Amino acid sequence: MYGQNIIVCDRGLEALYKLKIIPNHVVGDFDSVSPEILEFYKKQSQIIFHTYHPEKDNTDTDIALKLAIRLKSSKITIMGALGKRMDHAIANIHILKDALEANISCQIIDVHNRIYLINKEITLEKDKIYGKYVSLIPLTSEVEGITLTGFKYPLENYTLPIGTSLGISNEIIEDRAHVEMKKGILIVIESRD
Repeated sequence: MYGQNIIVCDRGLEALYKLKIIPNHVVGDFDSVSPEILEFYKKQSQIIFHTYHPEKDNTDTDIALKLAIRLKSSKITIMGALGKRMDHAIANIHILKDALEANISCQIIDVHNRIYLINKEITLEKDKIYGKYVSLIPLTSEVEGITLTGFKYPLENYTLPIGTSLGISNEIIEDRAHVEMKKGILIVIESRD
């Protein structure tokens, strides 16, 4: 795929199998993928397997993200990270911090959401966001100096503490909206119903 690396975790192989996609790297403990599909991919000599014991300190997604960072990716898109398990979904949002600290653009996407972290100002274009709503949630204990312009609900030099819902479901009302901040990390969720 034109210089792109496809890294898949464990059961994600089943989705790739249906789509007839061959990944570059496969990461996991392989406790949730069907043996037949795993065997099919093990026969593909161009795939690099990274096998881990099921009792490990990091999730498969965390290991895959760290691999993408080590491979010097310029942009990372994570799919299938917001499934049924809320504990995994929350952890997957938190591990985006590794990519942010490595200065790599990284997002989680599913049919309803695009999620990423910011620690500096950004401009959002109304016709390019993922859905109607933009939510801003502190990842750090607080985010200082938030100024929002071009939004339905603006803010001016506001400190947003963790544990509040103030930043949920804002909307862009101009062609472009701007988020400025002085200190901290925000989770940005662009979403649609």
